[in-house]
Amino acid sequence: MHHHWTARVVTPTPSALPSAGGARPAVLLRSEFTAHTAVRSARLLVTALGVYEMEINGTPVGDHVLAPGWTSYRHRHRYQSFDVTALVREGRNAWGAHLADGWYRGLLGFNGGTRDIYGTRTGLLAELRLEYADGSAETVTTGDGWRWSPGPILAAGLYEGEEYDARRERTGFGLPGFDDTAWQRADTLDFDTSVLFPADGPPIRRTEHLAPIAVLTSPTGRTILDFGQNLVGRLRIRVRGEAGHTVTLRHAEVLQDGDLCTRPLRHATATDRYVLRGDPSGEEWEPRFTFHGFRYADIEGWPGDLDPADVTAVVLHSDLRRTGWFSCSDPALDRLHENVVWGIRGNFVDVPTDCPQRDERLGWTGDVQVFAPTAAYLYDVRDFLRSWLRDLAADQADDERRVPPVFSPDIPVVTPVELPPGNPLMAGWCDAAVIVPWVLYQRYGDSEVLRAQYPSMRAWVDAVDRHAGQDRVWGEGFQFGDWLDPTAPADDPGRAMTSSALVATAYFAHSARLLAETAQVLDEKDDAAHYQALADEVRDAFLARFHLGGGRLAEETQTAYALALTFRLLEDDAERAEAGRRLAELVAGRGHRIGTGFLGTPLVCDALTDTGHVDTAYRLLTQRSCPSWLHQVDMGATTVWERWDSMLPDGSVNPGEMTSFNHYALGAVADWMHRTIAGLAPAAPGYRRLLIRPRPGGGLTWARAEHDTPYGRVETGWRVEGTSLAVDLLVPPGVTALVDLPATPPTEVGPGQHSFRGPLTTS
Repeated sequence: MHHHWTARVVTPTPSALPSAGGARPAVLLRSEFTAHTAVRSARLLVTALGVYEMEINGTPVGDHVLAPGWTSYRHRHRYQSFDVTALVREGRNAWGAHLADGWYRGLLGFNGGTRDIYGTRTGLLAELRLEYADGSAETVTTGDGWRWSPGPILAAGLYEGEEYDARRERTGFGLPGFDDTAWQRADTLDFDTSVLFPADGPPIRRTEHLAPIAVLTSPTGRTILDFGQNLVGRLRIRVRGEAGHTVTLRHAEVLQDGDLCTRPLRHATATDRYVLRGDPSGEEWEPRFTFHGFRYADIEGWPGDLDPADVTAVVLHSDLRRTGWFSCSDPALDRLHENVVWGIRGNFVDVPTDCPQRDERLGWTGDVQVFAPTAAYLYDVRDFLRSWLRDLAADQADDERRVPPVFSPDIPVVTPVELPPGNPLMAGWCDAAVIVPWVLYQRYGDSEVLRAQYPSMRAWVDAVDRHAGQDRVWGEGFQFGDWLDPTAPADDPGRAMTSSALVATAYFAHSARLLAETAQVLDEKDDAAHYQALADEVRDAFLARFHLGGGRLAEETQTAYALALTFRLLEDDAERAEAGRRLAELVAGRGHRIGTGFLGTPLVCDALTDTGHVDTAYRLLTQRSCPSWLHQVDMGATTVWERWDSMLPDGSVNPGEMTSFNHYALGAVADWMHRTIAGLAPAAPGYRRLLIRPRPGGGLTWARAEHDTPYGRVETGWRVEGTSLAVDLLVPPGVTALVDLPATPPTEVGPGQHSFRGPLTTS
C-alpha cells in the first residue's frame, strides 16, 4: 500500500555552501520534538536526496551504509523504515542527520563525469510515527523548524573520497537542548512523493573487518599497508596527535614498482583526509559517505609510529545471504572461486556494478547478464536483482523505442564520440532485460519476476525485431560484441575476432526463444507461438548467413562456435558433434589459452562439455599461461580482473584505459565449476528437481558443493577411489534428483542421504 507522506523535504540553503568543482561538504540537520507521555512504539520512515545517516537522541539509527542506496531516482526512490521505540523517550527528544551528495548529485560516470544528475540540492525526508501508552498517536516530520549547519565533513564524494576535520564536530547536535541558535533555518523543497517506495532489497552494511597483513615501505619512502585481499570499503583508524594535524589515506588495488598504482583509477582520487581534534585519549574515525576498491593503502602524516592494529579495512556491500559453496582438490581453483566470491562482494554494492574502484561503478547490463547464474548460486540475489530489474524497466520505458540502457540506473556520460540520442541497441548487454529475469526464474522458481518484467522483456525483443527487419540478421554499427577478446589491442577493447553481426544475431535468437518460453510459463499462448516462430526465423537466418554446413561456421572463432552450440542454433546431432570437435581444435590450437571475451568466455566450457570435450574444458580452465583464469591466480590476484592481462606477466600494469582488478564478468566460469566439476545444477525451476552430473577431470581427486535452494540445502561431493567414483548426496524435502554419473545409467532419487559408486570413465 502506498504510504501517504505529510513530511516535507528539508534542505540546506544552497548559496551558503561552497562548490569549487570538487567534492562538496556534507551538512548536519536537526530538530526537536516532545513526546507528551510514555511511548509505546516509534517507527521512523526516512530517505534522502543524497545519502544520509540518521540519529535520535545522539544514537545512530540502524546500521545501513550509504542509505537510501542508488535507484533510478526519477522513477523509484526508496525509503527505509526503522523501529526506533528504544531511542525515543517521554519528554524532550532530538533527531538529526548527516547528509551528503552520494549518487543523487555527486560525481558519476567516466571521462570527468557529471554532477547534479538527479537534482541540484540535497535533502532529508523523514516521518516519525509515535504511538503512546494512552492509545493516542502523532507523527512528527521534517519540515518547518528544522535547522542546518556545516559539519566536520568538508568534502565527500564516492570517487573522490572524504575529508573530515574533527575540530569542526558539533558534539551533541543530536541531543535535546543543543544550542542551535547559530544554525540556519533549513529550506523546504517540493518533492513528488509518488516515486517513493519501501526498500525492496538488502541494504549496504559493514560485513567484515580485515587487519593489514604487512606494513611496507615503498622505494620512495612511503608507508603502505597491505590488507592481503582486494576489497571494497574504507579504512577505520585509531589515532592520537595534535589538533590540526592531517592524516591522508590513499587507496589502490595494486602496486607498481613498490608504490600505489593509481593510474587504473582514472579520475577517481580515492583519497580520505582526517584532521585531528587533538584528543589526548585518542580518536577514531571511519569515513561515512564514500567507498573505495583497494588492497593497499598509503598512509601519510601518521603522528608517531604506526601500529598496524590501529588501521582496519571495513568491507562494505549489499548484505546478501550466502547460499552457495564450492571446494576441490586443486588449491588454485579454490582460490579462483574465492576470487569470484570477492568479486561479487565488491561489486554488488546496491547496484550490480562493473567495477568498484575507478570513476565508473555503473550497473552495466552485459556484466550482470553473464554473471547472474553464478551470483544466484553464491548468494540470495533475488530481491537485489529484482530491484535492479525494476530500474532497468523504468529507464527502458523512457526510451521511445523501448531499448534498455547499457547500464542501469541510466545516467548521461561524457564520451569521446557524440552518440545518437536514445539508447544504442547493444547485443548481449540489452539482452539482460530478458536473460536476467529468466535466470532468476530458473534458480528461484519464481514466475512473479517473469510477470513483472514481461513488458520489458517483450519490448526489447520487439525493438530488435523492428531494427533487424526481414532478413533477421543485425549488429551493424558499433557493438561491444565479444568485448575484451584477448586479441583486442590495449587501446581498442572492442576489436574482436568474432563479428558483431554473428554475436548480435545469435543473441537475438536466444532472447526470442527465452521470451517464448517465458510466455509459455505465463500462459500467454499467442505470444509464445509468435516468439517461438521469431526465434526459429532468426536461427534460420543465422544458419543461412554464418553456417557453412556440416557444423562448420564461416567465422572460425571460439566465441562463434560457443554461441552456436550453447544457444542451440545448431540442433542436428551430427552438426553439433562436428562443431564441438572444431571448437576443441580451436582451443587446442591456442595452446588451451583463452580465446574469448566477455560474451564467449561464460559459454565456452559448456559448449565443450555438451559436445563431449570435457577434458578440453578442464585444460582451458587449469591453464596457467596468459591469457587464462589461473594466470591471474598465479600473479597473486584475489579478485577477478577486467582484462585477462590487467597485470602483464612481468608484473607491470596493462597500459590500457580499462584495467580494473575487480570485475566479475570473466568469473562467470564459476557457474560451470558448480554444475560440471561439482555436478550440482537445477533440472527444474527453483531446484525442485536436481541434476547431479559431476564430470571429474583436470587431475582433480575430489570436489564438493553445497547450495541453499528454495527447498533447503543440497550437498553433494565426489572423490576418486582407484578407478571408481564415490558420490555422496543430500537431497532436501520435496525434491527429486536425477543422478547422472560418467559411465553409469542415470538414476532418480528422492529426499535424504544417498551414496553412489561407479566407474570413473567408460573405458
